[in-house]
Amino acid sequence: MAPQLETNTQAKEHQEYPAHQSVGLEEVLIVIQSQKNSFHAHRGNQRKAEILQQAAKLGQGVPIVLLLHELSDYEGDWSILPTLLHLTAAYGQLASWLFFIEEETTVKLPALLQVLNRYPVQKEWFLGKRLHDNEASIIHHYAFSEDPSSFGYPDPAAGWALSVPLYHRLAVRIQHDNLKSDFTIDLKHEIALYIWEEGKGPELTAVPEFCTEPREDCVTTFTTYLSNCGDPVSKNNIFVAVKTCQKFHSDRVPVVKATWEKDAGFIEYYSDVLDVSVPTINLGVPNTERGHCGKTFAILKRFLSKAVPKTDWLLVVDDDTFISIPRLRRLLRCYDPKEAVSLGERYGYGLAQKGYSYITGGGGMVFSRAAVSRLLSSGCSCHSDDAPDDMVLGRCFTSLGVPVTHSPLFHQAQPHDYSDQLLSMRQAISFHKHWKIDPVALYRHWLQDTHLQDEL
Repeated sequence: MAPQLETNTQAKEHQEYPAHQSVGLEEVLIVIQSQKNSFHAHRGNQRKAEILQQAAKLGQGVPIVLLLHELSDYEGDWSILPTLLHLTAAYGQLASWLFFIEEETTVKLPALLQVLNRYPVQKEWFLGKRLHDNEASIIHHYAFSEDPSSFGYPDPAAGWALSVPLYHRLAVRIQHDNLKSDFTIDLKHEIALYIWEEGKGPELTAVPEFCTEPREDCVTTFTTYLSNCGDPVSKNNIFVAVKTCQKFHSDRVPVVKATWEKDAGFIEYYSDVLDVSVPTINLGVPNTERGHCGKTFAILKRFLSKAVPKTDWLLVVDDDTFISIPRLRRLLRCYDPKEAVSLGERYGYGLAQKGYSYITGGGGMVFSRAAVSRLLSSGCSCHSDDAPDDMVLGRCFTSLGVPVTHSPLFHQAQPHDYSDQLLSMRQAISFHKHWKIDPVALYRHWLQDTHLQDEL
C-alpha cells in the first residue's frame, strides 16, 4: 500500500517558513539518473563516490546521494514521477531540494548550494537549463504548436531541481490521481508538462549556472554520451539487419547504399521478395503494414544461425533509418557483449501501472548476442506477424529481467523534432524517416564522420 502523504494545505499548516530560509548540503537530495546495465551502474557509482568525496573535503555537510536504478526492482523507475512518492515518503522530512543529474554530470557542491539558496525554499520551484522546441514536434505530440518556444523543459545533462513544497505536492497528486497508462516518449518534456499542469503549476525557471559546456560560473557541466572506453568495436563485430519491402527497394534502399552502407562490415536486407539487385533475403514472412514482429524474430533467429557471420552485436534498422556506424562502434566499446544488452532510444508503455520499457525501432535497436540468445531460449514470440516488434521485444526483455538501456544518441524522429540546443552538444548516432527532407543531405550534415569511416 502506498504511503499516505500530507496534502499541500496540511503541510503548510504544520510548517511556518521564515522570509528566506537557507539550506545546507545535508538538505539536498541528489538523484543520479543511473541505469541497471553494468557500465551505467559503474558510472553512476563513480559519480556518487565523487560527490561524497567532494562533500567530505568541504566539511560543510553531506548531501543524500541516490542512484535511480537502485531505488526499487522496478525497471520503469526511470520515468521519475512514480518514484517521487517513494522519495517524498523516505526523505521528505530531510531534503529541501531534489536535484536530478545524469551519470556524466559533474557538480560543484558549494556553487550548487549558493544557487539553490537564491530561491526561497518555501515556494514551489522547478529549476533547470531551459530547452524549447523551435517548431511543433511529433515526439511532443505537437504541443504548443502555435508558439513552440513558449514552453521550456530541462536539459537533464545540466541537472534540474524541485523545491520541497513542489515535490511534496507532486507526490500527493501522483498518489491520488492515477497517472495515465500510456506512452512515455520524451521524459524531460513530459515531466515539465506534468509539473506545469496546464498553468496550475510552475513553469521551468532557467538557471544559467546549470550548464552542459564549462564556464567559470557553472554549477554543473556535462562531459559526453560517448565515453572513451578504449578502441571502437570492429565493424566486423556488428551484424546489420535492414528491414525493407519491395515497394521501397528503389526508393529507400538506394539512400542506405549512398550513405552509411559502406561503413558496415556485414549487412543484409530483409524483404518480402528476393531482389538480386539489392540483394534482399526473403525470410518467408509476408510484408505487413503495421508492426514487423514476425520479420524481426526471423532476423533474430538468423543472427544465431550459421547462415551469417558470428558477431557479438546485432543492429536492426528500418530502411529509412539513418545511422552512423563509426559512432555506434565508439558507443559499443563501453558495453560487455557477454551481458544481455538491449540498447537504443528507450520508450515506455504503461510505466505508472508497472508496464514495460522498449527500444523504439525507428532509431535502431542494438542487441548483444547474449541478449538474443536469452530472448529466443525463453520462448518469447509474436502473437502475430504484424505486432509491433519493438514493443514485443521490450515486454519480453522486461519479463526476463533484462534492462532496456537508453542512449539519447539514437533518435526515432528527424532532427527538427529535437531541440537545436540539445543536438548541438551531441554526436548523434541515428535519425529516422525520409519525410519532406533530402535524406542524403540529412545524413551528411548530421551523421557523416569522414575521418572515422576507414577505422577497422
